[in-house]
Amino acid sequence: MSETIVVKIGGSTLGSHDTTLDDVVQLQKRGMTPIVVHGGGALITEWLKLHNIPTRFVRGLRVTDTESLRIVVAVLSGLVNKELVAALTARGGRAVGISGCDGALLEASPDPDLGYVGEIRRVNLEVVRALVAAGFIPVISPVGIGVGEAGQDGEASLLNINADTAAGEIAAALPAGRLVFMTDVAGVLDGEGRRIGRLSAAEATALMTAGTASGGMIPKLEACLRAAAAGAQTRIVDGRESHALLTLLEAQELGTAVG
Repeated sequence: MSETIVVKIGGSTLGSHDTTLDDVVQLQKRGMTPIVVHGGGALITEWLKLHNIPTRFVRGLRVTDTESLRIVVAVLSGLVNKELVAALTARGGRAVGISGCDGALLEASPDPDLGYVGEIRRVNLEVVRALVAAGFIPVISPVGIGVGEAGQDGEASLLNINADTAAGEIAAALPAGRLVFMTDVAGVLDGEGRRIGRLSAAEATALMTAGTASGGMIPKLEACLRAAAAGAQTRIVDGRESHALLTLLEAQELGTAVG
């Protein structure tokens, strides 16, 4: 699937002036195979506040109990996912929204320190390949299914998965030709706030070890390294720039290439 491009979209880059969805539809019309993975952390936090459910983070990941899991699943696989599908359809694209639970796309095991937060153990691509073969853009929410975990009713549990990690694992499993993270920063920055145009695997690891790259940039870099090891070209770019995705594919230097 050399013409496959996995695009990870975060809620912070989707606004009234965003062009990423226009670009995704253009990729489909040009005969490429875009696959969208999305997050929605800010909206989850907003809905948790509405329901008076406290938010706590450990190692940058949201601790997810039974109450907050319901909000996570409803927001990610419901509201955000379907809004993206509707927006792509309105732009002339053909899209279908799924979660990592559908077709057991993302099998994961829970982190005991984080509750219903999953670490991906296996990626099953049958449902993604079926959608692509039928001419649809898969739009994937990062809700996985627990491996070997059963609830009181004997049913497998749903798990909240980091969207950056999900994008990296899906890109590696395909393997995709490209993995692009649409963010709200210019790319990976050095200690003085300057954009770094390219990072080798060793340089990316060193930035994380030194703490220069921290917070939400860490799972993005780790995902890029995972996908790059499988042969993908990976890049972290500013999704707020007009038509950044199309510009990137036209060999213009944007953001930070990793790996």
